[in-house]
Amino acid sequence: DGEVHINELKNGNTEMFWNPTSEVRRQRLKRHIVLFEEQTDFESERLWQHVTSAINKGDQHKATQEKFVLEEEQRNAARERRENGTEWKPLLFRHDATTNEWHYKYEDLRPWDPLNDIAQFEKNGILQTMERHSSTRMTNHKTTCINDQIARHKRSAKDCRRRKASDQPSNHSQNTESSCSTPESVQELSDDDGKYLGFESLCAQCGKEMNHLKEIHSAVLSLQRAQQDIHR
Repeated sequence: DGEVHINELKNGNTEMFWNPTSEVRRQRLKRHIVLFEEQTDFESERLWQHVTSAINKGDQHKATQEKFVLEEEQRNAARERRENGTEWKPLLFRHDATTNEWHYKYEDLRPWDPLNDIAQFEKNGILQTMERHSSTRMTNHKTTCINDQIARHKRSAKDCRRRKASDQPSNHSQNTESSCSTPESVQELSDDDGKYLGFESLCAQCGKEMNHLKEIHSAVLSLQRAQQDIHR
């Protein structure tokens, strides 16, 4: 939030390293946090409040003292649990015995999808992503279903061409050619109504989820229209 300078100790020169101009400040992402009075005792802002206050006042000695007090309380609590045989069970993290590291249970490592993902938010310590459409699992399942049908489509067309090439020109070959009416191009696919040109209908799961998605989409459009009316 403030200016950062580089101080050369050898010659005493000072150089500007970072200056957050008003334009930079306007481009900052909005910070959304839980109200301080609603936070639990172990949430970072409440837990480290005295350390943070000392740092903001520029009192590094006080900040170090508060940090030591906080960490000593944590050591004492861990010692008491060991003596009482109480097992510490984290709510949001799991321990990897192989690497001896802790990992967040609800981590989402997939790339951000700007066409489908709207916002990421935290609720009760769990990070979640608000999406425009149904979950990625449904999308992946539908993609797999389509790809399987495309593969079968291409194999059928390939077998048809192979038979045409191997047969001699005759009435039989003409019948074979006319019977192989499977189109070789699959560029004209359309999933507007859950059906794909030249393909079988979607599997039962995809069809059910597509119908459910249509209902959600209709409800969202209704809400958007209501919001527009309110703004007007």
